[in-house]
Amino acid sequence: MSAVWDFADFDDHEHVHMFRDRASGLTAVIAVHSTHLGPGAGGVRYWHYPQRAAAITDALRLSRGMSYKNAMAGLPMGGGKGVILADENGAKTPELLAAFGRAVDSLGGAYVTAEDVGITDADMVEIAKQTKHVSGLPVASGEAGGDPGPLTALGVYLGVKAAIKQGLGADDAKGVRVAIQGVGSVGGGVARRLAAEGAKLTLADVNLARAKALAEELGADLADSAAIMEVEADVLSPNALGAILTERSIEKLRVPIVAGGANNQLATAADGQRIHDRGIVYAPDYVINAGGIINVALEYLGQGSREEVESRIHLIPGRLAEIWAESKASGTPASVVADRMAQKLIGRG
Repeated sequence: MSAVWDFADFDDHEHVHMFRDRASGLTAVIAVHSTHLGPGAGGVRYWHYPQRAAAITDALRLSRGMSYKNAMAGLPMGGGKGVILADENGAKTPELLAAFGRAVDSLGGAYVTAEDVGITDADMVEIAKQTKHVSGLPVASGEAGGDPGPLTALGVYLGVKAAIKQGLGADDAKGVRVAIQGVGSVGGGVARRLAAEGAKLTLADVNLARAKALAEELGADLADSAAIMEVEADVLSPNALGAILTERSIEKLRVPIVAGGANNQLATAADGQRIHDRGIVYAPDYVINAGGIINVALEYLGQGSREEVESRIHLIPGRLAEIWAESKASGTPASVVADRMAQKLIGRG
């Protein structure tokens, strides 16, 4: 296997750490992309990878995305990400979470962890027993912090509405056809908000029972989790895992807008150009899905209330509008415009 420096997504990461704790079974990667603006902040993902190299790639890509996300959200935080490799036959135990907490603590504050896929706020409580460099803990009502999912959903909803304004010229989502891929904490929250506004929804999720239950609740249509990418609609909103916008899938899109909360939606940088060439309004993922990190970052920094968190999340549509305006004026893909803005903010422009 190649050295970590040779990975395509290395992108001058400041440091990348591999951890192994035999007693608990922990195998983990923590990648810190940039601390230019502050400690590298980003959640920890608990996921099964058929190949361990894929876990390193995931950590690198997600860490870089967090650098950009935190910078574009105006947070004094850098970018980092943790990945715990789930054993296909193993379990997420308190001992494993404790070992990850000790791994985080060993970095002396260079990385601040929080929730991501496969991790709950209860898991964060276990991790926090070993380190103070953790956020996303249960909090009292009205305070910043806690489960970041609902706040991510709020930002994505606002971003989808901004994209509808940009692409369709409509001021609300009434009657707008939205295909949502992934209806977990984020996608489900987006779906409920859009349904309340009168949008016509088509839902898909690898968990068919979850998608079916939500479709019945909201009066939405159902689609297969792969077929949702080819549904004819006004908006495709990806809210599951990343790398779903590929050369092949972009060719088959039947929407004028792509706006959703999934991380790393573009499989390669070239796919940003491809979606631009098709004239599709694209909301860069790390801009539209920043609500969760705004929430847990303000918790960690001890700044602000839930009201302050939501106030900052409501700035997301304005950032997207600025990106789209520059993209239109320069003829540059929105993904490239956003990357250049973020790179400048972290001292790499």
